[in-house]
Amino acid sequence: MPSTTVGQVIRCKAAIAWEAGKPLVIEEVEVAPPQAMEVRLKILFTSLCHTDVYFWEAKGQTPLFPRIFGHEAGGIVESVGKDVTELKPGDHVLPIFTGECKDCSHCKSKESNLCELLRINTDRGVMINDEQSRFSINGKPIYHFLGTSTFSEYTVVHVGCVAKINPNAPLDKVCVVSCGISTGLGATLNVAKPPKGSTVAIFGLGAVGLAAAEGARISGASRIIGVDLNSEKFNEAKKFGVTEFVNPKEHDKPVQEVIAKMTGGGVDRSVECSGNINSLISAFECVHDGWGVAVLVGIPHKDAVFKTNPLNVLSERTLKGTFFGNYKPRTDIPGVVEKYMKKELDLDKFITHEVPFSEINKAFDYMLKGEGLRCLIRMDG
Repeated sequence: MPSTTVGQVIRCKAAIAWEAGKPLVIEEVEVAPPQAMEVRLKILFTSLCHTDVYFWEAKGQTPLFPRIFGHEAGGIVESVGKDVTELKPGDHVLPIFTGECKDCSHCKSKESNLCELLRINTDRGVMINDEQSRFSINGKPIYHFLGTSTFSEYTVVHVGCVAKINPNAPLDKVCVVSCGISTGLGATLNVAKPPKGSTVAIFGLGAVGLAAAEGARISGASRIIGVDLNSEKFNEAKKFGVTEFVNPKEHDKPVQEVIAKMTGGGVDRSVECSGNINSLISAFECVHDGWGVAVLVGIPHKDAVFKTNPLNVLSERTLKGTFFGNYKPRTDIPGVVEKYMKKELDLDKFITHEVPFSEINKAFDYMLKGEGLRCLIRMDG
């Protein structure tokens, strides 16, 4: 990378969302140099996550446009701002939509990854340092998304939201670790923690749910029951360790009762990845009394209410929530990449489509049609 760009404004291509639900437009943007505690990254590969689509559609939240979306990606550090000591130009990194300042009470806790300074903020469209955007077109600001904005050849990110990874790891594979795959995998490995030989139910068989199933497979679960309203997903799910499939629409009694009957009283662990409130309740009520643990991953509607009989809790079932698989971005994500390098974790099967950057809108089409899991976007095309 030419060092001539350090400290200079970089002109590059970015996919701009000018308004809600309209196709992204590839345009030249100006990317300002990183300020204190910031790094500027050259993005090589990015992928589309449902969260990008949700905020691009802007049906249920405050719309903020024009904006550069994107938060699952891999790239290389181009330059670093003042006071950045952990990263240097040339480092291979994954930008992460949530952060780890390493100083707050959450970062110092072994149990939490909810950094006070850098936890996810979907409304913020500027950098924390000066409340300004680093992107502009003709002097007019273009807003950031999740502090990452990876649908740009270059982006500026807070140093606390950047995981430095093994330079030998292929960025076109491990880029998917920066969001959905870690969310599902960690929900199982770090939170549900199924003992070897246990039974696990996974609700919602999208990319996150299949990553949760992969976690159950890695843990040595004896039965992995996939639950989804789309029976066509079962064949794909088998590749991720799912051994049985239940479609709630095909039964005349609640799915928790179906699962209890299948498993002699309930599963040992369940992981809910859809966010549907009824599915959340089912995932909790389908675990075995005495030791069952249910983990909630999917994000429900803000007005949804979780209702269950308190006796379900009194009879020694546990309900847990998780965010980003309980991984601390800077401390833990490099280790997830190492799992891939050691062939303990298979990421290739999550990447079902690939498009050049110039055709990024195709990735949106695939997701809106429910085709495939992850669509890789090559920034050089």
